[in-house]
Amino acid sequence: MKKIEMVKATEEYSLECHFDDGSKRKADNKPYLKSEAFIWLRDLNNFKQVVNSQYFVSWRNEEIDLSADTLWHIGKVSD
Repeated sequence: MKKIEMVKATEEYSLECHFDDGSKRKADNKPYLKSEAFIWLRDLNNFKQVVNSQYFVSWRNEEIDLSADTLWHIGKVSD
């Protein structure tokens, strides 16, 4: 199971994540915004309120979340 050491939301609805295995990945979250479950995140100010809980990230007091493993798998390797 992956663990997120640092997460940063970008202006493009991506999350830049640093993982405990030393990898850095940028996960595009725009496809999720089409889902009704993620509608609150369409507002960029809301999206930027991401909270790192290490094994997942969340928004709105954990009402909306994505696992670290999901972010690692959908993320593209970054520097």
